[in-house]
Amino acid sequence: MEHDFLPTASLSTFQQRAALLKQIRVFFDSNGYWEVETPILSKDIVVDAHIDPFHVDLIEPHSASFQRFYLQTSPEFAMKRLLAAGADAIYQCTRAFRQGEQGQLHNPEFTILEWYKIGDNHFDQMDFVEKLVQSVFRSSQPKPNAVHIAQDVPFQRFTYDEAFERYAGAKVVGCEVEELRNLAARHSLTPPVGLSETDCDDWLNWLLAELVEPNLGVDQPAFLYNYPASQAALARVEGQVAERFELYISGIEICNGYHELTDPAELRSRNLEHQQKRHRENHTELPVESRLLSAMESGLPACSGVALGFDRLCMLSVGAENLEQVLAFPFNRA
Repeated sequence: MEHDFLPTASLSTFQQRAALLKQIRVFFDSNGYWEVETPILSKDIVVDAHIDPFHVDLIEPHSASFQRFYLQTSPEFAMKRLLAAGADAIYQCTRAFRQGEQGQLHNPEFTILEWYKIGDNHFDQMDFVEKLVQSVFRSSQPKPNAVHIAQDVPFQRFTYDEAFERYAGAKVVGCEVEELRNLAARHSLTPPVGLSETDCDDWLNWLLAELVEPNLGVDQPAFLYNYPASQAALARVEGQVAERFELYISGIEICNGYHELTDPAELRSRNLEHQQKRHRENHTELPVESRLLSAMESGLPACSGVALGFDRLCMLSVGAENLEQVLAFPFNRA
């Protein structure tokens, strides 16, 4: 306890972290993006069935009533409002907050790098992410335990089904729970206590973590794309799949990208669907109406966006084993 005022990362790591942030800004600036800042505290919040935001109740000026504001889990809503207002290619590196996320790869307060571009789809953004990550690791000085990324080898790309077929022995998009239960049994996996008896996505997320993710990006970073439509979040859907991707490095998820949903009616429908699931699982209800919906009703252009965990990228680039080694004061020392 007598030393708990000290940071958990070394000063040399802070310097490497600062250099990485500077390098990323140069990369985005040189690729035609411009930096923006949006509110961390807002009445609006992304409605996700599994993400719980922090909130504060404040008395608004000229009002005697309390209004609920949320610490943002991502700057997504505000950045899309900027796109609707005419922005074309924007990025920001900011703080985000999520309750109940603490561990080797999670901290309730974390740094997120997020960007959006008009006219691009998720495949364009996969190309861009590959360039960004290659740039980060090309300029990094070799460090003990740091991830090595071959500069002349393209990143791997697997559809969700291809990855499951390769590492679990079966395609799963469109499967029912009983089929997923049988797949788990073939791999001698025992479902964890509390796993839904009826929700396919809960089973898919568990099987992905157990059978697929540990194999992704081990030799070279790997993209996983074309997720089941039921896991679209705020991505477009085409047939049975959502136009979204994630990048894995050494089995660790680094970023999440979408060919963005632009239909306000569909967003409202998905918000209500997530709200119903939150209610079933006894999570706090979140506002389904937002200024983003108003912006989309006025016209959100076709676009793509990516959210990247800066702390995780930093961790891999400096050879750290957990987030605490690249943070000044993680949650237990904040």
